[in-house]
Amino acid sequence: MSKNRQRCTWPGDDARMIVYHDEVWGVPEHDDRKLFAKLVLDGAQAGLSWKTILHRSDGYRKAFDNWNVEKIARYGPKDVQRLLNDPGIIRNRAKVASAIKNAQAWLQIMESGKGSFDDFLWKHVDHSTIVNHWTELKQLPASTGISDALSKDLKKAGFSFVGSTIVYAFMQAIGMVDDHLVTCWRRTG
Repeated sequence: MSKNRQRCTWPGDDARMIVYHDEVWGVPEHDDRKLFAKLVLDGAQAGLSWKTILHRSDGYRKAFDNWNVEKIARYGPKDVQRLLNDPGIIRNRAKVASAIKNAQAWLQIMESGKGSFDDFLWKHVDHSTIVNHWTELKQLPASTGISDALSKDLKKAGFSFVGSTIVYAFMQAIGMVDDHLVTCWRRTG
């Protein structure tokens, strides 16, 4: 992490946010389980700051069995109660239920024989990162037509906490969209 590099301003001076910006945000992700984890974390962010979720991401990984989606899909009432008592995550019943529901939806996609979760997501951008040319953070949209379409497809597949704004943040996180400012060293194009 170099302090001399010019980067987007949103990480501020928080070391973990800077590492996330420099090493994760906007980097194309194609691992199905990592994609699932990022979708759950972005859904958990609803109404909160990303910094709050990022600082709890290790707690989420531990609480959700290292993102073992097959196991999460089978969580029952005892697991829900365990999660609601876990100070390492956001203890919101709707968000916990959503993670379980999303694991079940993820499994249906994986078992459908129609391809991977990666393909389900990335087909919305023709399997190629959209590189935007923003000069200021205020130019970044909260959602787009593509995030609207992906949100609709995720909901149709049984996912929740996947509104268009959450989905756009997710698209940024997994590199479907490169929204690094044109002055940022991390920009791809």
